[in-house]
Amino acid sequence: MSSARPRIRRTAPARRSARFALTVPAALLAAALTACSGGGAAGSAAQAGADGKAPETSISVNLRGGAAAPGGPVKVTLAQGKLKTVSVTAGEGRALAGKISADGRTWISERVAAPGTAYTVEAKDADGGSDMATFTTADAEKVNKLSLAPGKNTTVGIAQPLSVVFDHPVKNKAAVEKALKVSTSNSTEGSWGWLQDYSGKDRIDWRPKEYWKPGTKVTLAAELNGIDTGADGGWFVRDYTTTFTIGAAQVVKVDLDGHRLSLHRDGKQVLDAPMSGGTPGGDKASWRGTAVLMSKEGTINMRSETVGLGDAYDKMVDYSMRLTWSGMYAHAAPWNSGYFGNANRSSGCLGMSDANASALYGQVRVGDPFEITGADAKGTVAEGNGYGAWNVSWTDWQTKSALK
Repeated sequence: MSSARPRIRRTAPARRSARFALTVPAALLAAALTACSGGGAAGSAAQAGADGKAPETSISVNLRGGAAAPGGPVKVTLAQGKLKTVSVTAGEGRALAGKISADGRTWISERVAAPGTAYTVEAKDADGGSDMATFTTADAEKVNKLSLAPGKNTTVGIAQPLSVVFDHPVKNKAAVEKALKVSTSNSTEGSWGWLQDYSGKDRIDWRPKEYWKPGTKVTLAAELNGIDTGADGGWFVRDYTTTFTIGAAQVVKVDLDGHRLSLHRDGKQVLDAPMSGGTPGGDKASWRGTAVLMSKEGTINMRSETVGLGDAYDKMVDYSMRLTWSGMYAHAAPWNSGYFGNANRSSGCLGMSDANASALYGQVRVGDPFEITGADAKGTVAEGNGYGAWNVSWTDWQTKSALK
């Protein structure tokens, strides 16, 4: 029987010849198990054989060959005796962690085998026998990728969510979400929620129950390598990580009806400015609700046709602070100074004097919330239009998780 088993390397201690066949066919493994099933003294004598050597030990691996199916765990099974160590490493040296069962007969990897990857399996039993086998998983026909926010090693405001946007559709949402592991320095309570990004792509955000506490350190380990996202989505072929820190407790309060904007830090007002919001009664009105500062873009060219407002404007705008994907900004608007503090007459943005816009721009950071109130609005910021998750109740947000 041993001549039919593929074997790459075999060692054995002096007192026993323990031989492993990691890729032994199932039929041969069954035969080995049957041959070793005898009991009692007569059975032991028969197993030992005339030469007094211990019976051969066999191991099987569930994945084999050059086109093994990815997406499942690696399983190593011992026919008899007990496993001592098992290691499964990818071609570039990355190891798959795993556990040996209580009876010592099996080892199963904690993570799945990734597509297009060569693996080496090495095992030792309790008596010192060892062997090695290799297999390669089939390539992914389609690869899914993602973009992460916020960026690595950044400091952000207290309303910044973790946000993951996928290149392709995600059907297997539960499997993907389970692989996204968030850790915080102070055990912050939070939840993932699935939504559609403003671009139309699948997206998942993690937001805390309440605004972050200043100083919180956050890490996302997206252990996605080897996960199939489902029809039309493709496979992930790598992991992703990002880390960030929460800065000072800053909130920008915007009163559309009172035509004023104020910055509060640690509960104290540090800036108050007259401003003019969007013209009420149509598409030029501003959004209400909580918008999160997405980016500080400085001086940019704003053109009305990019937001569906025809040829209403084409201007170079200073101190531009993006609040939504649909084009609502806070920025300097000196051409509108006659309306600051008394009327909303912009094309949807929050306009201020150069001096006040400069002061605000210099103090806010990405992730700071803009809490916008007032009747002069066209609706509430949607959860996918920038970072609008704060406009969903905590109870409703939790229902958007695929794991709850």
